[in-house]
Amino acid sequence: MRLSTYFLPTLKENPAEAQIVSHRLMLRAGMIRQQGAGIYAWLPLGLRVLRKVEKIVREEMDRAGAIELLMPTLQSADLWRKSGRYDSYGKEMLRIQDRHEREMLYGPTNEEMITDIFQGEVKSYRDLPRNLYHIQWKFRDEIRPRFGVMRGREFLMKDAYSFDIDVEGARRSYQKMFISYLRAFDRMGLKAIPMAADTGPIGGDMSHEFIILAETGESEVFCDRQLVDMPAPQDVDYEGDLTPMIEERTSLYAATDEKHEPAKFEADVPEDRRLSARGIEVGHIFFFGTKYSEPLGAVVTGPDGKEVPAQMGSYGIGVSRLLGAIIEASHDENGIIWPESVAPFKVGLVNLKSGDEETDAACSKLYETLTKSGVDVLYDDRDERAGAKFSNMDLIGLPWQLVVGPRGLKNGVVELKSRATGEREELPLEEAMTKLIDAE
Repeated sequence: MRLSTYFLPTLKENPAEAQIVSHRLMLRAGMIRQQGAGIYAWLPLGLRVLRKVEKIVREEMDRAGAIELLMPTLQSADLWRKSGRYDSYGKEMLRIQDRHEREMLYGPTNEEMITDIFQGEVKSYRDLPRNLYHIQWKFRDEIRPRFGVMRGREFLMKDAYSFDIDVEGARRSYQKMFISYLRAFDRMGLKAIPMAADTGPIGGDMSHEFIILAETGESEVFCDRQLVDMPAPQDVDYEGDLTPMIEERTSLYAATDEKHEPAKFEADVPEDRRLSARGIEVGHIFFFGTKYSEPLGAVVTGPDGKEVPAQMGSYGIGVSRLLGAIIEASHDENGIIWPESVAPFKVGLVNLKSGDEETDAACSKLYETLTKSGVDVLYDDRDERAGAKFSNMDLIGLPWQLVVGPRGLKNGVVELKSRATGEREELPLEEAMTKLIDAE
């Protein structure tokens, strides 16, 4: 993509309304623009990152055996009355009427709708287990939307719902999601800590939040420092016994009670390994048994011929919220530092002297070769001063900056800079291209 024809409205100054780093940088980097309280338009650069995050989440859901569908944003109030949540959910739910005065709502979550879909189609234990998910926009009418996409009213969410014949099967489904979440966050360059959590309005008897450490986080985290550095499980056999993987991680953190006080934390963890910090919730999983299947009639015939309500769980990831969390965890004073897996472009190609015949030719060769090789390149071909181009590239945080200028070309080299480390090296043009292509 050539920057001269791209839509990237960056800002030089920090917006007054932005209180945290991720909000400031997403506005300054031209990723989002506010359209209402807690409601944002996603500009091209932000949308590219959103799609990268969404892709990772989708791949890990598919790998764990979940099946994707797509449910509508608007739901019938009648379904929520059947579950008993229509009146109890609170003012966060946006309630509306259509032209025929039918009561509707803009879905804050989808337990009721997915249960209704399931009960209309699945009747036998032979069709279980099933885990159905979608990635869809949600709306929750927060009383104080703030912090940009971290606490907005409209947000993109992945929500999955598992159905099993018994509690044992439901717990296995829960474990699969537990592991898949660790893998997804790890692929985004994040260290996610699973913490026992309150089930809240979703309900149920088992729940975990996945927390990213950040000073701006709304959650208090008490855990063993070893957990932060523990790598995500690799080569997972989702049909095998996942209990050891789960126990390895759950044994290393202290659960929290409703007052967010550590439960037996000091006794369970040596003093030099205790971590007390703040964090950002990016995912939440629940096992709630028959809370929704019973009132909504989602029953299946078991092996003994008797009908039983399905055992259910739900599993959410804040896809749009993750962008803010990644930035909070990965930035410096100059801007964003994107992990390669979610970066909008892998390489920022900087032409130090647009209009110079030799420099333009070298940049065009680099741009065309890298692009044809599958490398996402943002080519700054504008007639701007070098300092402005460098500042812009640091701000938007692409993993690599490839700098081409007349002086370097006379010596047969270009400069390659790592955004994460700041390290620079001069390489022959062909060698720089090979290095970036081979890293794909």
